[in-house]
Amino acid sequence: MKHTPFTQKHIALGAKMAEFAGYNMPISYTGINDEHAAVRNNAGVFDVSHMGEIILKGENALELIQRVTTNDASKLTNGKAQYSCFTNNEGGIVDDLLVYCIEENNVYMLVVNAGNIAKDWRWIEQHNSNNVELHNISDKTCLLAIQGPNATKMLQPLTDIDILNLKYYTFVKGKFAGVDNVLISATGYTGAGGVEIYFPASSSDREDKDNNADTIWNAIFEAGKAEGIKPIGLGARDTLRLEMGFCLYGNDIDDTTSPLEAGLGWITKLNKTTAFTAKEIIEKQKAEGIKRKLIGFEMIDRGIPRHDYIIKDAGGNTIGKVTSGTQSPSLGKAIGMGYVAIDNAGLDNEIFIDIRGRLIKAKIVKMPFS
Repeated sequence: MKHTPFTQKHIALGAKMAEFAGYNMPISYTGINDEHAAVRNNAGVFDVSHMGEIILKGENALELIQRVTTNDASKLTNGKAQYSCFTNNEGGIVDDLLVYCIEENNVYMLVVNAGNIAKDWRWIEQHNSNNVELHNISDKTCLLAIQGPNATKMLQPLTDIDILNLKYYTFVKGKFAGVDNVLISATGYTGAGGVEIYFPASSSDREDKDNNADTIWNAIFEAGKAEGIKPIGLGARDTLRLEMGFCLYGNDIDDTTSPLEAGLGWITKLNKTTAFTAKEIIEKQKAEGIKRKLIGFEMIDRGIPRHDYIIKDAGGNTIGKVTSGTQSPSLGKAIGMGYVAIDNAGLDNEIFIDIRGRLIKAKIVKMPFS
C-alpha cells in the first residue's frame, strides 16, 4: 500500500486505518457520527493527499482540456476552478475532476480521483496531439481539506491572504503557515464550507521531504485547538458527501454511466466551441431521452440501503440498483442514491429496496437531502 506524508500522524492519533484506492488511509478516529457532526457544526481536517494532480502547460493546454472534458474551461480565468468530467468514446464517465486555471490559456491543474490517476493520465496523453506539456505531480503534492462552517476563521491567522471572503470555486496562491507556494481553494466534498489546500510535499531548500507536511499539519491543529478542530476520516467524508447528493466515482458514476443519467447535465456543455469526446452520443441521449436516472431516496420503513441492493417497484419488478446508501448522521434517517428506470424516477414516487429478500419501502426525494 502507498502512504501519504500524514500516515504516521493518523496512526499515532489512533485512527482506524484501511486500504483505499491503493493507499493506507484513515477511516475514522473517534467514530463516523462524531466526526460527521464536527464538520457540519464546526471544523475538521481530512487528509486527501491520495488524490491526483496533473499539470497541463502550453498554448494548446486549454484546447486539450476542452476536447477531453465536458464543461467549458474557456470560461475560467486566473484563480477560478470548475467541476467537470472526462467522457469515454461510448459516452460513459472516465472520471470526474476539478479544473484549476493557474494561468489563463497556458497553465491548468486537473485534480482527479486517486483510483483513476493512471487511467486519467493515459486518457489525457492519448488525446495530447498538440504537444501540451504534461506533469503528474500527484506523488509530490499534499492535499488537506479543512471543512466546516468555522474552518476559514480558524485558518485565517496562518496566512496574510484573505481566505474568509474567498468565493466558492475560486482559489489563491501564497504563503500559508510559513510555507510558500500553497494553493488555497474554496472547494470541498462536504457541503459544509471551508477550503482545500494543496502544497508541495517537499521544498527545494529542505532536506526532510515531509517537513512541509509536518509544518502545515501542526500549524492547523494548533490554530484550531481552542475551537475544537478534529481530524476526520474517509468514513465521515462519505456520509457528508452523500447527504449533499455528491457522486462518488466507482459507486454512483463510472465508465458505463453518462453525465445526463448521473444528473450532470449542468457540467456538460454541448454548445461549447470545441467538441468533447462522445459529444454526439450525449446529444443523441438528450434528444431521445435517457432510459435511466440517478435519484435520491429516503427510507420510509426501517432498513439501511447499501451499494448494489436491488430497487423494485410496488409489483416486485426490478427497476434499478442502489449505488450509495447510509444512515444519515445529520438527518437521523436512512438515505441513498441509485439508478432507476426513467418511468419510475419521479419525485415522491414510492420504491422498494430489496434488503435480504424483504422489500423495504422508500420514496424518491430531492437532493441535497433534508
